[in-house]
Amino acid sequence: MDKKKKLYVGIVIIIIFALLAILGVKIFRKNQKIEVPSSEEPEIAELLVEEKKEEIKIFQGNERPIAFMIDNNVNAKPQSSLNKAYLIYEIIVEGGETRLMALFKGIDTSSEDVMVGPIRSARHYFIDYALENDAIYAHLGQSPQAETYIKNSKIADINGQAYDTGKAKTATALFWREKAKKAPHNAYTSINSILAICGKKNYSTKSNKESVLNYVAKEVKFDENAQMANKVSIPYSTGHTVQYVYDETTGRYTRFSKGKKQTDEATGEDVTTKNIILSFIKNTTLNDGENKGRQNLENLTKANGYYITNGKAIKITCQKQSATGQTKYCDGLGNEIEVNDGNTWINICPIDASVTFE
Repeated sequence: MDKKKKLYVGIVIIIIFALLAILGVKIFRKNQKIEVPSSEEPEIAELLVEEKKEEIKIFQGNERPIAFMIDNNVNAKPQSSLNKAYLIYEIIVEGGETRLMALFKGIDTSSEDVMVGPIRSARHYFIDYALENDAIYAHLGQSPQAETYIKNSKIADINGQAYDTGKAKTATALFWREKAKKAPHNAYTSINSILAICGKKNYSTKSNKESVLNYVAKEVKFDENAQMANKVSIPYSTGHTVQYVYDETTGRYTRFSKGKKQTDEATGEDVTTKNIILSFIKNTTLNDGENKGRQNLENLTKANGYYITNGKAIKITCQKQSATGQTKYCDGLGNEIEVNDGNTWINICPIDASVTFE
């Protein structure tokens, strides 16, 4: 074989080996399991961030809030389970008195039911705040204005008059009377009772509505320029003043009503709160022909107020644009305020109330 032919054969052999090598690599790669990071799997750093993220304790889960109308007459005190409520509204009613609306959410009643009361009748302006929280609304009777409002709204309404036995509690009672107090200040119910009624009425007990308040896990503290608020006095009328006294050790406020410390009937503990919100809103006496002094509240407005926590207070605005729309609580720059993770009393007081801070 001459040199020229030998060269051609050599080239062909080299090409064949090269092709075989390439083919072998492809086969190897096909059979080899190669770990490729999935875009759906979070990086380790992201997992660490997620683990460090703190959850809000006072408002979580998709359980629908339950709002109870609570009697605040001196003959109704002490009230039951106020310290278990995550949010309580206090608003003036007839006679210079106030009534409370306590909201509960995510309460575990599997081992022990939570008794709430004394329960009292509805007033129409409280319904606006039940609606903005997407709450089930439990009460015992109602004013004519509230009755009309309830009929025309889509609120999940539970009027205890349909279930009140007028007698002491039994195993099947959904609303009952406690002998230690006199009517009409002795009507009670419980969270499990309301849930049972919801089942009969086909009311949903789940809600995806976000909290009205912008809770944060970090501790909210105001600087030295904020208003000192170790003691807050709120005169609703000449006959009814509310006070909150700050305890630096616990970081909470103890509540006083008409000069007396309030206690929780269920536990005997002092009634305390982490946060207080004041909102100054005009109330007027209704001319409904019954001369009972029932009130109206001009609450679909932008009102001035305060946010109080950790012994300090800042001025805020409180704006509610519609009955179902959630009230926005903002600072002086128009930013929504951050609220400490804890229970809150919202005191909606007369527009000219002479609130004092110490």
